[in-house]
Amino acid sequence: MTTELQPLAGLRVVEMTHMIMGPSCGMFLSLLGAEVIKVEPPEGDKTRALTGMGRGFYPTFNRGKKSITLDLKSEAGQAALHQLLAGADVFVENFRDQSLARMGLAPEELRARYPRLIVSSLKGFLKGPYENRTAMDEVVQMMTGMAHMTGPTGRPLRIGSSANDIMGGLFGAFGVLAALLQRDRDGGGHVLRTGLFENCLFLVAQHMVQFDIEGREAPPMPEREFSWPVYDIFQSADERQIFIGAVTEGQWATLCQILDLGALQADPRLQSRMDQINARDWTLPIVAEAVRRHSFADLIAAFEPVGIPFAPIHRPAEMYQDPHVNRPGGLFTSQLPEGAATAPR
Repeated sequence: MTTELQPLAGLRVVEMTHMIMGPSCGMFLSLLGAEVIKVEPPEGDKTRALTGMGRGFYPTFNRGKKSITLDLKSEAGQAALHQLLAGADVFVENFRDQSLARMGLAPEELRARYPRLIVSSLKGFLKGPYENRTAMDEVVQMMTGMAHMTGPTGRPLRIGSSANDIMGGLFGAFGVLAALLQRDRDGGGHVLRTGLFENCLFLVAQHMVQFDIEGREAPPMPEREFSWPVYDIFQSADERQIFIGAVTEGQWATLCQILDLGALQADPRLQSRMDQINARDWTLPIVAEAVRRHSFADLIAAFEPVGIPFAPIHRPAEMYQDPHVNRPGGLFTSQLPEGAATAPR
């Protein structure tokens, strides 16, 4: 997203959220130019103090926002919040329904008090039997089958980031944009509810639809039935892991030429893509042996100009050395609360 694109400039968002899903919604709106004011309790957002894998939550998903601390248990704090809401276009929250109602902040009450306010509620579930359950990214991944599809059989595994929370925040921001467009037409505010469970349900929908069409369940991704001739991780001569794909007949031919596998290319048993897919059990070991004869650098130099899909297998920390990430504008620098900056290294 380019910084020149600021369609929400001049709009004010009041955000009362914690953890990832809610803060990411506010972050996306901020990136689009909105003034986002994050309301925190007197002790601050709890994610400020997280360590370990949670250390990056606050600085990542709260960048670009202003912050104010309010004690909403006091009359003065409540009055200050309503003063903010009176001048706001959007209110983003991800508290339990009961907690909001006790504070007099239920979406219906807010809409009655502020007719043009758009209320974006980011919850674990949409309205239904589960609406009052406590949800987290890992909870809904287990519930929907996402974890089943990620780990091998019998070992459900959450995906390796808070991607579901982040995508839920993105869906929330998407809904806010739609509501703002609708407000331009009807002049009124709107109440939105985004569900983390429903977000994850959409992410596994492709597997549900396959079952609906074929009457059989897809195996977990580590055991998936491949639909491409080459789509695997290999090891180079210098013991670097590299993902290589050849998904078309043209890519198959090109890969065979690069790896000096003319015999495979000419083999009468491998003259269509389905032939190549069905022969994977005996062709992949040959491809793997050929890959091991080439250095990692030579493979990349050969693959990139001709469009062979490939990827080095990296850890997140290695992204600080990636040339594409480090291009001008590729990384944001944020100021941490204690004064230090997060910047490329």
